[in-house]
Amino acid sequence: MANPYRSSQGLSARPAGNSDEIQLRIDPVHADLDEEISGLRKQVTQLKHVAQEIETEARIQNEFVSDLQMLMSRAQAGVKSGMKKLNRTIARQRSNHILQVIIFGLTCFSIVYLWSKHFKR
Repeated sequence: MANPYRSSQGLSARPAGNSDEIQLRIDPVHADLDEEISGLRKQVTQLKHVAQEIETEARIQNEFVSDLQMLMSRAQAGVKSGMKKLNRTIARQRSNHILQVIIFGLTCFSIVYLWSKHFKR
């Protein structure tokens, strides 16, 4: 069976025990080493550029998340402030309603009392 890690130019990569390492085996009979090294250098350069782009994108995303967190905390503070004001307004309106009901009841009672005194004569 053919070696699945063998390239047509004579280099082959095998996974090592540690996933961060790559082992290369060079077969000098089938290899043009300069071309292989150039090809590897180009691939490493491409990987470096990809890693730099990923890093840049990660920074942008982190800044975006930070800005979003700050915006959310400001919005949460605004909502809390609005809820406090709303609760105070509702509490005042309830006390005013109770006062209005008491005044209405006293007025009705006074009218009925005066009316009953007037027609009793």
